[in-house]
Order: sequence, then structure tokens, then C-alpha cells
Amino acid sequence: MEIIGSLFGYVLWFAYELVHSYPFAIIIFTILAKLVLFPPSVKQQKSMAGNARLQRKMTELREKYANNREKLNEETQKLYEKEGTSPYGGCLTSIIPMIIMLGVFYAVAYPLTNTLHIDKNMVESAKDVLVSIPGINISATAMYGGQIDILRYFGSFECIRACFEGSSHSIAEISEFCSSFNLTGFNLLEIPKEHGFSIYLLIPVLCFATSVGSQYLMTKLNGTAANQQGCMKVMLFGLPLISAYFAFTVPSAVGFYWICSTVLGFGQSLIMHYFFGPDMMVARSEAARVARLESEESRVARFK
Repeated sequence: MEIIGSLFGYVLWFAYELVHSYPFAIIIFTILAKLVLFPPSVKQQKSMAGNARLQRKMTELREKYANNREKLNEETQKLYEKEGTSPYGGCLTSIIPMIIMLGVFYAVAYPLTNTLHIDKNMVESAKDVLVSIPGINISATAMYGGQIDILRYFGSFECIRACFEGSSHSIAEISEFCSSFNLTGFNLLEIPKEHGFSIYLLIPVLCFATSVGSQYLMTKLNGTAANQQGCMKVMLFGLPLISAYFAFTVPSAVGFYWICSTVLGFGQSLIMHYFFGPDMMVARSEAARVARLESEESRVARFK
């Protein structure tokens, strides 16, 4: 994932160079990531629609060949060939978005090595120096390599700045990069947990609200809200609560990315629903299947 995060970091750096604001760079970067994810998302939607169309026929085959596993597998394969679909059609397109989103996360959470592409040894040296300073605790963000913490204290300690002498970016450039994390009263390098009841609480609150809101609205659009019971309701609130907790305990830049990703993801889902909704995709798949069968029949008829 570090390799993918490094590659995506070049895109994030390009976005930063355009606007010289890290929050707006995250927004541009997230939009670009969603655009990259859109084609595989469409393909996955098509595959899901095709598999949904096959469910009734698959049920009939299972009932007919319940006691003959070999015949069931043979007829199932014939059905997939006839319908022009595959049970594994959506697997790759499901994996690709996950890989991309992890790469996006690594690019945002590790800004020194993945966005600025500063030598990892320099970053580790700066982290060791930071940990040795009395009163500094980066345990809360240790899972992110402490890189955002280094940026938080970059302007406060000469010993930290000294670790980056001779790096690919000058001290002035890194200082400017640190300053770019400010957004209308928010310093995205700060951790909400450390500020108690303050404006920084908006980050975890928005993480929760956008996540719950987008999930709820999509279930309403898909007509599945009434069918949500038990564990589905837990998922509706449980996962957003977890994301809100993490947003409360990590630097605001990470939470800000989650908010941007959720909002833009919801927008993408609306577009998908409008143009590639389940009913529409099933109708298109059925029309394509009929056209394919007619083409095959006409080709056979020409050879008779």
C-alpha cells in the first residue's frame, strides 16, 4: 500500500501545487480518485444487475438438480455462457476500488513520505527527535507514523527542522506546506481530542452525520430502508460511530478526507442510481441478451 500511496502522493502534490492549500488539494484529489473509481463502479453495478437477473433461474436449477451436484454445475455453467455473465464478474471491480481507496488514505495520512516524497530516514530521524522532546506525545497517531505530528511541531523546534537539511524540499517549502493545513479557523494538523469542546468537534460530528445521512438516503432511494433490521441497523450507526471516534483521536486532516470522500461518494452514488440503477441495468442487460441471442440465431440461419 505504501507504493500505491506514494504514487497517489504525486497526484496530491500536483493538486497542492495548483492551489497551495492542503484542504483544497484533498478535495481536488478526492474528486480525481472518484473519477478513477467510476468506471469499475459502473462495471460492478452491471455485474450485480446481471447476477440479480440470474437468481430466479439459478433457484430453479438448484431445485431441479438438488440431488445431482455434477449436473447442477454443468447446467449452471451453460446458463452463465448463455446469459453472457460470470459469478466472478464483480470480484475484480470490487477489489480495485478498495486498493485505490487504501492508496488514497496512505497518501493523505503520510504527507511527508508520500506527498512531499522526503527520504524516509529523515522522517524517522525527525520522529525520534520529536518523541525525545519532553511533553510531546505522538502515541495517538503512531499508526500514521507520526508524520502529521512532525508537521504540527515543525515550526516550533529547530531540532526537528534540522533533520530535513538537504532534503528534496527546502525548509521554507516544508514550512509553507505546514501553513497550508489551515482552513477557515481549522488547523487540520490538530487532533480534536486534544481541544475538548471546541470547533474541532465539528470534524468527528460531520464524519458521523455525513456517513449516516448518505447511507440512509441511499437505502431510501433503493427502497430497502423498510427492510433494514437487526444487524443492518447496527451497521447504519455502528460504522459511522467508529469513523467518528477515529476522527476524534487522529489529526483533523484524516477526518477531513473521510468527510470529503463520504460526500463525494454519495454524489457518485446518486449519479450511479440515476443512470445505472438496478431496474435500468436489468432492463439494459435483458435487451443486450435478447440482441445477442437474435444475432446468434440469424448467424445460424445463414449457414443452414
